[in-house]
Amino acid sequence: MTTPALHPRQALFDPGEPSAPALPVCDHYAGVEERMRKSLQLQARLGPVFDVTLDNEDGAPVGAEVEHARLIATLLESADNRFGRVGVRVLPLGHPRFAEVLRTVLRAGKPPAYLMLPKPGGVEDVERAIHAIDAAGGHGIPLHALVETHGALREVMAIAAVPRIESLSFGLMDFVSAHRGAVPLSAMGVPGQFEHPLVVRAKLEIAAACHAHGKVPSHCVVTEFKHAAALQAAATRAAREFGYTRMWSIHPSQVETIVEAFSPTTAEVDLAVEILLAAQSAQWAPIRHRDVLHDRASYRYFWHLLERAHRTSTADGPQLPAAVRETFFADAPHA
Repeated sequence: MTTPALHPRQALFDPGEPSAPALPVCDHYAGVEERMRKSLQLQARLGPVFDVTLDNEDGAPVGAEVEHARLIATLLESADNRFGRVGVRVLPLGHPRFAEVLRTVLRAGKPPAYLMLPKPGGVEDVERAIHAIDAAGGHGIPLHALVETHGALREVMAIAAVPRIESLSFGLMDFVSAHRGAVPLSAMGVPGQFEHPLVVRAKLEIAAACHAHGKVPSHCVVTEFKHAAALQAAATRAAREFGYTRMWSIHPSQVETIVEAFSPTTAEVDLAVEILLAAQSAQWAPIRHRDVLHDRASYRYFWHLLERAHRTSTADGPQLPAAVRETFFADAPHA
């Protein structure tokens, strides 16, 4: 009797092993009404290969935060929120309108996919925010947090360990500003943000904490949004050298470049498919492929790569072969 082939999720991972959420590789921020609407329309065209975060912190006019939250609630409920992959960046916990904005957003007929918490000073602020969100009716909504203060970086491992946290983002510009001029302005741009030791240290600690606890590290912005080469270089380094699996976009023109940079190459995908199919046929025992030994450790690597290829398949771009989708991803449109 032939033993049924086990799926990689069944064969390669131990029960209870932390597994990062399958978030899109790009997180696009928009705060002005026109740009928020255009971002939702772009997502409807490309598919859920990127998230849209509606920004109630930097996007709201000073003094009109609650009115801006009402607009965000309307957009959450709109038909343009086609995939349910729209989150909201709320105000900092200490802001006098934090609670009112939170209640306004959570009254929307469709809940946000996640809430982004800006400027926590450490794990205690994250826990206080969770209590406030649950009290306002947001129990169970996943949370993302920005690591942009000295306290948050100091406690980044503890923040990543909080079960409700799904992703941590690096707040580059606030982090540089928090050094009171001791870190130069060049560290906010490319290539400086990949060279200054304090900024590099912060990026690596955030990525390491996320991977240790099965969370998604999200790379910071590239403010030179009209310089395509700078964005391409930054996104490639973030993905290939710094261990990030997600990145912020602040202009619609950045979205597709980020998705492309975080996508595996065709050669990588072809190799992953060959090895995973051969391993599955061998019931996940060690195999030799092109005179290289592979076992469960490398199978896990190739499985994560194939998952990322599936998540970055856009309506306008490359798709995995139909047979591969049927074999490995028949249970969900995006893993």
